[in-house]
Amino acid sequence: MKEYIARSPGLFEGKVAFMGGAGSVAPGWSIGKACSMAYAREGAAVVCADLKQEAADDIAHLIEKEGGKAIAIALDVSKQDQVEAAVAKALQAYGRIDILQNNAGLGILGGAVDLAPDDWQRAFEVNVTAVMLAAKAVLPGMIERGSGVITSVSSIAGFRHVGFPYISYGATKAAMAHVTKLIALDHAADGIRANTIVPGLIDTPRIEFTVHTARPDLSFDEVRAKRDAQVPMGRMGTAWEIAEVAVFLASDAARYVTGTDMFVDGGLAATVRG
Repeated sequence: MKEYIARSPGLFEGKVAFMGGAGSVAPGWSIGKACSMAYAREGAAVVCADLKQEAADDIAHLIEKEGGKAIAIALDVSKQDQVEAAVAKALQAYGRIDILQNNAGLGILGGAVDLAPDDWQRAFEVNVTAVMLAAKAVLPGMIERGSGVITSVSSIAGFRHVGFPYISYGATKAAMAHVTKLIALDHAADGIRANTIVPGLIDTPRIEFTVHTARPDLSFDEVRAKRDAQVPMGRMGTAWEIAEVAVFLASDAARYVTGTDMFVDGGLAATVRG
């Protein structure tokens, strides 16, 4: 699939999108990077926040190169003081936050027997606590304006086994979806919508490292072929296909959509076995 092409370049004109986890761990288009660019191409100013400053700088530079507006912020989404400082910097730069996307995620391989308790705790901090901290920081402004969109990016691992031990990732991604749903219900009357995107097997720069660690006996070509074969549509998805859904959920076209889990998985979740 080609990169995101703006449907209406002024769709988000005057709006600000805050992206936690905007960068990529390696060259190429991660979900956060693609979604950041998609928001910018629709006219939003984008706050590109990422654990690594260079990753945030990379996508902010690409947005500015196309004539868009962006600032880059180094941010550990699990730290309340850093979240509050990042939101304050965004408000200083743009005066508001209309769209919050919780995109940062931490996956640590291991099952109940071999996963270290500290790794379990860290996964919850990054994948779940971060959603609450970001909402806590941006909701007051959204409530005051009577509008706002919060989108969390979960994973099919939060809804089914993915073929290798990933207990902390699965548990936290399930919790992320539920926390987002609770936020949606708590603030529906305030004019705020919150939804979860549930990607299936997506071809991003991160998967080569993750899958190679889980299955070192396989070449990456073998891994890619196996992942493609699991999907009813016969292929993994792309980061841009997630970006398409993120833009939809943040737009007025989804004005009656809140508290839902939007699967973007080529039919994988509908199968009994993968």
